Amino acid sequence: MPAQKVLTDIVAWLSANTDLPAIYDSPHVEFVTPEEMHTFGLRVGSGSGAASIRAVQNQSISHFEREVDALYDDTRRTIYLKDGWTGTTPAQVSVLVHEIVHHLQNLGQLKYECAQAREALAYAAQEKWLVQFGTTVGKEFGLDPITILVRTKCMH
Repeated sequence: MPAQKVLTDIVAWLSANTDLPAIYDSPHVEFVTPEEMHTFGLRVGSGSGAASIRAVQNQSISHFEREVDALYDDTRRTIYLKDGWTGTTPAQVSVLVHEIVHHLQNLGQLKYECAQAREALAYAAQEKWLVQFGTTVGKEFGLDPITILVRTKCMH
């Protein structure tokens, strides 16, 4: 479980490096299996679009396992991290940074055109976090700029 200090430090970093408010009401954090992550993703993803999900609907579990390391549930104010997350590398911490962005968006009642639009700031913050350590979202997670663009644009 991430220590309270880690969560607090990430909120402070995010408020200093983005326009997000510094709200120190920490999310719940739970570890789940890939199968549970898939189930949570389907449940959270079927709502009003107020959840952080990268690849959920109509995906096989094996594809979902490769794509999703964490989810944020707005209603429960909970970050779900995949079992095995230790927070010992900048890449792993960046996953938490990404989800805390969604937590702060939720608590700050920030509104977006669609759920995908919320992802733009989360990916930007994750990238900025990783660059401090000499790496990128592309290097760590295999996400190219086009993939990120597609995941952050409203497609209506």
